Amino acid sequence: MTADAQTYVLRATRPRTPRQRLGTALWFVAVLLISLTTVFPLVWTIVTSLKPEGEILTSSLRIWPDAPTLENYVRAWTTVPFGRYFFNSTFLAVAGVVLNIFFGSLAGYAFARLRFRGKRVLFGALLSSLMIPGIVTMVPTFLVLRRFPFAGGNDLFGDGGTGFINSYWAVILPGAAGAFAVFFMRQFFASMPEELAEAARIDGASEFRIFAQIYMPLASAGAAVLGILTFQAGWNSFMWPLIVLSDRSMLTVQVGLAAFKSEHTTDYGPLMAGTVIVSLPVLLIFVLAQRYIIEGVAHIGSK
Repeated sequence: MTADAQTYVLRATRPRTPRQRLGTALWFVAVLLISLTTVFPLVWTIVTSLKPEGEILTSSLRIWPDAPTLENYVRAWTTVPFGRYFFNSTFLAVAGVVLNIFFGSLAGYAFARLRFRGKRVLFGALLSSLMIPGIVTMVPTFLVLRRFPFAGGNDLFGDGGTGFINSYWAVILPGAAGAFAVFFMRQFFASMPEELAEAARIDGASEFRIFAQIYMPLASAGAAVLGILTFQAGWNSFMWPLIVLSDRSMLTVQVGLAAFKSEHTTDYGPLMAGTVIVSLPVLLIFVLAQRYIIEGVAHIGSK
């Protein structure tokens, strides 16, 4: 046994002082309280979704219902066109993931590997945009989409129609190449060896081929993490789709959940059931892709 191992065994078998035991006990209590405050809202949501309508308000503090039922899930799915909303959210989130990964990776590769005039200034401006709250840019973005030339019946000057408003493009285009996506992928490409690109250029490969066939496969972990974060943001988006989409057949699940809440009453049963249904895709993706999340975060943290 080495000296380090002997020291570890001696420390492990040494009697603990009262102060150490108290510190350990307090640590476990703190962890338990934090876990309860974090998990209890989720447990309450799931339990409430299984309660009959008459039991939700009369025994809201009871953990488990007397007569569990799936009626709330049926009502959540049939009261509003939940299937259509589910499709809309899925389409918008997936389209946002594809475009954000593609354009974010292209721009990140350009900032990391290409040499051009004004690169530092442009990258600094890009990072500065991350400090601007999204609520500040909502009105300018809406006006740009509303007056986009030759879209939605508009003429060359953006008059006469609605532009991209009340279409899927109004949700997809503003986040097609986010500043965070460019910065995130740039960090991955900057950490890769330059010799790979030089060898490919000597063999006559184009710059896009170098990006697509050499560097992009090496950044698959980063692209996976970016895709997960983009999907989560797109799936949970509420305010922007509510502003730019007026056709009920184009609404998302987050906006659809608001149908169970009126000015004076709230239908808690279907609302909680719909919340559980809406949360499942994101939870499933995190469970299946947690390996990529850990790998990507560890890669960024090591830089």
